[in-house]
Amino acid sequence: MDALKNFASGNQSQNTNTQQPGEKKDIGDKIAGFVNKKEGNKLSDQQLETGTDQGRQMYEKATGNKVNPKISN
Repeated sequence: MDALKNFASGNQSQNTNTQQPGEKKDIGDKIAGFVNKKEGNKLSDQQLETGTDQGRQMYEKATGNKVNPKISN
C-alpha cells in the first residue's frame, strides 16, 4: 500500500534494495529476484534471501552434498 501511495504522490526515491553493505548476491538470489520482479514484486529482498537459504539447506540435507558458494552461500 505504501508503494501505491508513493507512486500516486510522485515519490520515486524509494530504495527497495535491503542488502547489507559488503553482502554479495549469489546466483540463486539473483534468479529469485528476477522471477519475483517478473511476477510483480510480491516478496521483499529479505523474504527472497530467507527462501533461497531454506532451499539450499533442504537440498544439502536431502543429498548430503554442499552447494557451490557461487550458486548459493
